[in-house]
Amino acid sequence: MYTTAVLALPDAIAFDLATPIETFGRVRLPDGRPGYRTLVAGPEHEVTAGPLRLAVDEGLDALQRVDLIVVPGRNNPLAPTPPAVLDALRAAADRGTRIASICVGAFTLAEAGLLDGRDATTHWLAADEFARRYPAVRVNPDVLYTDNGKILTSAGAVAGIDLCLHIVQNDYGSVVAADAARLAVAPLHRPGGQAQYIVRNRAPRRPTALDRVLPWIEENAYRDLSLADLADAAGLSVRTLTRRFKEETGQSPMQWVAGVRIRQAQELLETTDHTVDRIAAQTGFPTTSNFRSQFGHVVGVTPGAYRKVFRTEPNRTAEEFR
Repeated sequence: MYTTAVLALPDAIAFDLATPIETFGRVRLPDGRPGYRTLVAGPEHEVTAGPLRLAVDEGLDALQRVDLIVVPGRNNPLAPTPPAVLDALRAAADRGTRIASICVGAFTLAEAGLLDGRDATTHWLAADEFARRYPAVRVNPDVLYTDNGKILTSAGAVAGIDLCLHIVQNDYGSVVAADAARLAVAPLHRPGGQAQYIVRNRAPRRPTALDRVLPWIEENAYRDLSLADLADAAGLSVRTLTRRFKEETGQSPMQWVAGVRIRQAQELLETTDHTVDRIAAQTGFPTTSNFRSQFGHVVGVTPGAYRKVFRTEPNRTAEEFR
């Protein structure tokens, strides 16, 4: 049996706290024995978790006697972590204890210096800020989880279940992990990664030097656009346009166009029964094969697989759900 400690920090995300407790708590070995003993440990005897107030039975000293530590995210991932927690995590890493984070819990691992030079992921909405704060970490917002052996990270929310099931499979094999997945009513392996959930290339709400051209791209992405077309719409030279795109979006102008086309294609896959051929033409891709290739590269699944997961029920409006 493995012993796991879930680290309860102030202002923890309740879902992230519950995920490892519930997932590991349902693991049963073929002879009926539990696969994990799960503790909840933290620097305080009571922590808040959104609207909840939780009692914590174990102190940080419990981290010295466990096989795995799981670090949930916090509602404000930028808040400083208590120094005693960072010291305890570093000491555990030095002992070779496995440490995993859920969602923005990766910020805590990075603050402790445990992700430097390693692959990591976090919730896609926080990925840019994470990369800015911790440039020594190789952040990948497109995947559901990363496994560096002793240090593991997962993307947002439900990706924590994916990571826990991955850990179970590593510890006990596919049969035990598949049984745990059935009990969690979750797939053992989800197709694609976090990339299929990312909302791409929406015009920023704050004022930008690209305010003139970004809405124009939204309206004209279906056309066969060139860099010169974009520069003309922006009223800038090609050189200046390229520089401003790189400074403000981190992308080239044509990369931005491709992202807009992908997002618009996702919306059509979600809300219409148009064929893939028609959607490719509607969103500006030169051929259907080019659309399938770019969509798979960016989103991580085929257009058909994406539609199966995200297709909305026809003839239902937002008003009907209020």
